[in-house]
Amino acid sequence: MGSKKLETIVGDGTRVAGQVSVKGTIRIDGIVEGDVHADWVIVGETGKILGNTRSRGVVVGGSVEGNIEATETVELMGKASMAGEIRAPKLAVSEGAVFDGRSRMKAETGPSEVQDGKIRTLVPTKGASGSA
Repeated sequence: MGSKKLETIVGDGTRVAGQVSVKGTIRIDGIVEGDVHADWVIVGETGKILGNTRSRGVVVGGSVEGNIEATETVELMGKASMAGEIRAPKLAVSEGAVFDGRSRMKAETGPSEVQDGKIRTLVPTKGASGSA
């Protein structure tokens, strides 16, 4: 298997509230307010995730506010905005991407000070638009 065939799309102008679980790949061009679990996650330039993401790989072209946990790779494209923690063995950040948080690339051997499943409350920065 291992194909990155696109199976689910959340279109631009669509808002989904709640947990999303997808077998295969999901592309998000709209807004998902909740956790996303999929084999592969692609966030388009107009896409936004407000929640935690778990997958094999994540490509962010839009915005993510929450934590990302990937077993293979995370890539932040040039127009990406990421606020939260990234846990992945491979991380690529393109020039122009905004990453406000921290990353962990090693597997944790002992108990973690970060509790799994808990998202930190993010405080909006000055000038952030409040409209959604």
